[in-house]
Amino acid sequence: MNIDIPEGKDPIEYVWGEMVPGIGAAAANFSLSVYSHTTLGLREFEAARLRIAQINGCLFCLDWRTERDGHKVEDEFADAVLQWRTTDIFDGRTRLAAEYAERYALDHHGLDEAFWERMAAHYGQAEIVELTMSLGSWLAFGRLNHVLGLDAMCVLPGH
Repeated sequence: MNIDIPEGKDPIEYVWGEMVPGIGAAAANFSLSVYSHTTLGLREFEAARLRIAQINGCLFCLDWRTERDGHKVEDEFADAVLQWRTTDIFDGRTRLAAEYAERYALDHHGLDEAFWERMAAHYGQAEIVELTMSLGSWLAFGRLNHVLGLDAMCVLPGH
């Protein structure tokens, strides 16, 4: 842990809720909104989320699997995300979601016209904006949790 947590306080609730209440609550609401208001399919959502988790190294994010209507991605999905270029279990949207996540996190200046043409062929404009906002949330908050040492004890509300 890279910050001091008062005795008896839950680290996640303290950092995200009490330390900077004007920012923490808004950040938490944004983070939760990505999950509760998404229109993206589970597979592309998880491909993008897991690729960001792999890049960030957030322990909780790597272990987490989003559930929708009692469904989660298969156990081997995270390994397929690492191999997004060559895996045979991804359709075009899922592969592109993993690619976008990786490029967003590691080479956002390299998103060229050819990439955006492929995105437009697979995703509508609102979906692109939604995926981009989701990537921003996962990149920022997964890194926040990892850098501060919270990722080993992170639990999303209701889980």
